[in-house]
Amino acid sequence: MKNELNGFVDWPEDFKQKYKQLGFWSGEFLGDMIAQSVINCPEKIAIIDGSRAISYQQLNQKSNQLALGFKSIGLVMDDVVVLQSQNQIEFFEVLFAFFKIGVKPILALPAHRYFEIDVFCKISQAKMYLAIGKEQSNQYAQIGNKIKQNYNDKLIVCLSDEHLIVNDFIQLNSLYHDDSYQKDMTNLNAEKIALFQLSGGTTGMPKLIARTHNDYHYSVRASNEICGITQSTVYLSVLPVMHNFSLSSPGALGVLYAGGTIVLSSPTIANQAFELIEKYKVTISALVPPLLLTWLQQLKSDSKLDYSLESLEVLQVGGAKLSKNVATEVNKIFGCQLQQVFGMAEGLVNYTRLYDSEDIVNSTQGRPISEADEVIVVDDNDQPLEFGQRGHLLVRGPYTIRGYYKNEVHNKTAFTNDGFYRTGDIVTQNHNGYITVEDRSKDQINRGGEKISAEEIENHLINNIQIFDAAVVAMPDEFLGERSCAFLIMDTSYEYVSDFILKKTLLQYLRSIGIADYKIPDRFEILDAFPKTKFGKVNKVALREMINKKINLI
Repeated sequence: MKNELNGFVDWPEDFKQKYKQLGFWSGEFLGDMIAQSVINCPEKIAIIDGSRAISYQQLNQKSNQLALGFKSIGLVMDDVVVLQSQNQIEFFEVLFAFFKIGVKPILALPAHRYFEIDVFCKISQAKMYLAIGKEQSNQYAQIGNKIKQNYNDKLIVCLSDEHLIVNDFIQLNSLYHDDSYQKDMTNLNAEKIALFQLSGGTTGMPKLIARTHNDYHYSVRASNEICGITQSTVYLSVLPVMHNFSLSSPGALGVLYAGGTIVLSSPTIANQAFELIEKYKVTISALVPPLLLTWLQQLKSDSKLDYSLESLEVLQVGGAKLSKNVATEVNKIFGCQLQQVFGMAEGLVNYTRLYDSEDIVNSTQGRPISEADEVIVVDDNDQPLEFGQRGHLLVRGPYTIRGYYKNEVHNKTAFTNDGFYRTGDIVTQNHNGYITVEDRSKDQINRGGEKISAEEIENHLINNIQIFDAAVVAMPDEFLGERSCAFLIMDTSYEYVSDFILKKTLLQYLRSIGIADYKIPDRFEILDAFPKTKFGKVNKVALREMINKKINLI
């Protein structure tokens, strides 16, 4: 069922009623997730950020007062805001403020640049771009200034470090003395959109994933039960906290809902993470495989390290497939339980369970959260396959979207007629529901957990007057899993100088467009012509084989 008014594809009414009756959809709002902790343990520390910390009572008060501030500058229920932030306390203050007044944030990643931010603003008709981050302040300022120029002040631009300043003159933190904020419940509805996550899909433009209060709240609650998140949990957040994995699986929201403590950090230096684990007695953290490798290598290579990591009970790994050899090292090196997580911002999340056998944990990516998750594996003709056979993963359920926001054309191919989402993953599933990811069917590169649309980068490259055609493919990488290689057919006017000059020129060109750095190809190869399939299309299988052989010869 599509809501014509705002482009949101809703669940059919019979499914909505079923999910409510079975208790999956509870009618709870994300803005109320910390309410019980505010009552039970108001002085308990909710979030630690370097030398700063904030209690549950303070987090609730700050978010209430910010809600007042946002309303005072004209934000109203159902407005959309593009929110970009580093891992810091202010992100949570702002996020809960938006939840409480029904403003819908698009959670842009710290690495996104002007191109992505501009697309989000256009698709959603956003009313504000808000960026928070001291280290990235110059980059965010550049984005903000360009947004201001291009939107002629039709869109509010807010750039911040630790003090929220809107349009360089309205200080929202000046409203912190006002404790009179009361949430207007009149028009709030848990079936409404709460936030937008982002798809790392295959098409040329990023896609918006509308998540409702009902479905996201259920995903967090169910994840907490599976992952054993309690008031005693101390969660080290090293991945970008607005990413679906680190926000809701069970992530920061799960920890706050349970009344635990979040320790915010940067993922760049393993030793800093180890110091935080020891200092704050961290019990759980979530990593992507490249970051796990960094941590393992640091511990194995430096015999002088003397950190006590005994408090660490669970190490979650997701975002990309983890090799079995690396998985077996986690318990040996860290002395804690590995939990594999395979999920997607569109909904479905799979976990290995904390009680699973070592073989299941090391060799599968888990099984779905819910008994209501309908998972099928099909062949190229959408025919169901037997257990253990490789095929395309399709899913629908109480927290998996029924369509991308304002993207009717793509929805026709991304979803089946009966509402199953085509994930683009090639998997096998055993009799107990456990999934093993084998490959991708979508034209997409998974660069250390960051999904890159080949088509998007190809379109950017072809717009360069020196390039006649481009084809972007994945190439294997021991550390990141995959990197990207751009095969190019140059225009007849192009004069080759050297690989170094070519790469430097193309890097400058792609950065001038304003795309995220992780999307820029790691390697460029020039060909006279692309290999073709029998149907006349570019044969990317052959291109991948070509680059794999070349890498192996180096």
